[in-house]
Amino acid sequence: MIKRILEWLYPPVCVFCGKICEQGICAECRKKVGIIGEPRCKKCGKPIRLEEAELCYDCEREELDYEQGRSLWLHKMPVSSSIYAFKYKNRRIYGEVYGKEMAKTFEKLIRLWEIDVIVPVPLHRKKQKKRGFNQAEILAKEIGLRTGLPVDTTLVKRKINTVPQKEFSRRERKKNLKNAFEVTRKIKEKNVLIIDDIYTTGSTIHSISVLLKKSGAEKTYFLTISIGQGL
Repeated sequence: MIKRILEWLYPPVCVFCGKICEQGICAECRKKVGIIGEPRCKKCGKPIRLEEAELCYDCEREELDYEQGRSLWLHKMPVSSSIYAFKYKNRRIYGEVYGKEMAKTFEKLIRLWEIDVIVPVPLHRKKQKKRGFNQAEILAKEIGLRTGLPVDTTLVKRKINTVPQKEFSRRERKKNLKNAFEVTRKIKEKNVLIIDDIYTTGSTIHSISVLLKKSGAEKTYFLTISIGQGL
């Protein structure tokens, strides 16, 4: 009854345009944003212009320590503003919509990857306390709920309260993340799926992947809501 009252007072809206929408994404916005398709980078999933190319410019020039990853949408309007509202304006309910969409879109790929455990990119405790939640954890739990896969929110810990990555260049991002994370136990699971909200250069996924493999994981993959434009 409480849930029904809340839904009446705060009806579900489209995460992009704000119109009342039971599904969380209205038909008009779904058509506008579009799921990333081919041609795209075989590794990170960024869209690329040439169909004959296998990798994007970033993945060609830099070796990133994960097997493969995918994202739903390009990080541009209205996706970028929606994610901003999710993270900084306490639109936690958006995370359920994103997570549901990620699970639905990539379910076959998750099975193909033979994922054993889902791990969200952690926030530092100070940042999480200030924000009130970890956006990646909301996504991971929703995906786990819909795929039946276990989610471990304590496997990876952020030791250092780093400056936001968007403030740095590619080289500075790696330096900023040096020693920022730690793995809290020996890993028995072979294939780990890392969840985050945005993929830009891949520095965060790479850093966590290196640690996971040192602790026993064999393969790592990632899923995010959005990704930067490829070449």
